[in-house]
Amino acid sequence: MKSLTVLQVLPNLVSGGVEIGTIDIAKALVQKGYNAYVVSNGGPLVTKLEQAGAIHIQLPVHSKNPFVMWKNSLALKQVFSTYNIDIVHARSRAPAWSCYWASQKTKKIKFITTFHGTYGHHSKLKRWYNGVMIRSQQTIAVSAFIKEHVLAVYSNKPTAIEVIHRGIDTEKFNPERINEQAVSTLADAWSVPKNVKVIMLPGRITRWKGHSVLIQALAELKQESIFCLMVGDDQGKTAYREELRQLIQEHQLEDIVHFVGGCSDMPSAYALADIVVSASTDPEAFGRVACEAQAMNCLAVVTDHGGGRETIAPSQKDFLCRPNDVGSLAQSLTRALKVDRQSAQEIALVSREHISQHFSLQNMCEKTIAVYNKNTQKTSQLKSDNYAHNQNVPKQ
Repeated sequence: MKSLTVLQVLPNLVSGGVEIGTIDIAKALVQKGYNAYVVSNGGPLVTKLEQAGAIHIQLPVHSKNPFVMWKNSLALKQVFSTYNIDIVHARSRAPAWSCYWASQKTKKIKFITTFHGTYGHHSKLKRWYNGVMIRSQQTIAVSAFIKEHVLAVYSNKPTAIEVIHRGIDTEKFNPERINEQAVSTLADAWSVPKNVKVIMLPGRITRWKGHSVLIQALAELKQESIFCLMVGDDQGKTAYREELRQLIQEHQLEDIVHFVGGCSDMPSAYALADIVVSASTDPEAFGRVACEAQAMNCLAVVTDHGGGRETIAPSQKDFLCRPNDVGSLAQSLTRALKVDRQSAQEIALVSREHISQHFSLQNMCEKTIAVYNKNTQKTSQLKSDNYAHNQNVPKQ
């Protein structure tokens, strides 16, 4: 019996949740004895992909140039044939167009997409361009929020949509596996004082992540026994970073709010935090920070919209706040800060169990591979039905 062979296609393998998710799926396929291929324009994560046992093929699928996209479709058609691909899984729009055109020329290939975000959709041209993500036989949505968005914006959808939440590695994000020395070194590097409640906002320094809302909310708290860490890179957005610095000065929070840059050891970072904030003013497609924080036994203050509200355990719903609302965020922080140690431990225990049951990496991989198998079985059944019909043999 032929082994399942899956080709995932995405623009680059540089960094980010889509890229890591692609590698996670490839690794899971290999572990099950299946064949995993990935097409991208390359990047530093190619090594990690190949270490997982997958094969990488480099094509300029990051390009949005229509001529290049068409050439990529011809190259992909050859890849389908050379490696006997069963499933092509596109994770971004430009590569998805190339996959779609190629799959139309090779009818046996099953074309699957993942809708990772809301994308810009305020013009007919944009909606047409994005629409390739629902020209597949099967579309995966990374949250119920994304599925609802697709149904609302692309009402003439020609595809089945299944929600498969992105998963986090609950072994990596496990408070019982933390290296105390690494946590202590990080605390020293970030000058975290003793005997304070640590509030953390992880996320790149960009306007929609809500840093300014958190700064203003902290000013309303008027508490001295707190310390706030903004963990993330500014990605060259120095003007916005300066705007935030001035806001901190305006509210006299220089001793409380600290920007510490990016961190490669987020489990240790979360181990420093009592409260983790996701203050995104626009809806998150999934809500990874909320998942990671709850897995690491932190209280999670999260804006009540998008994928974020789906990942919050019932035990933490009291800390949800309205998006882009300083007063609401301040009130949620106040409720979280008032939780005593024993209650916080009880909340954390239930929350971690919630994440492990519903948002684990294992769940994501198993459900995705089930989608692959379901679609290849449909193809096999169709071939069997056609053969029976042609032979005038009644179907069993």
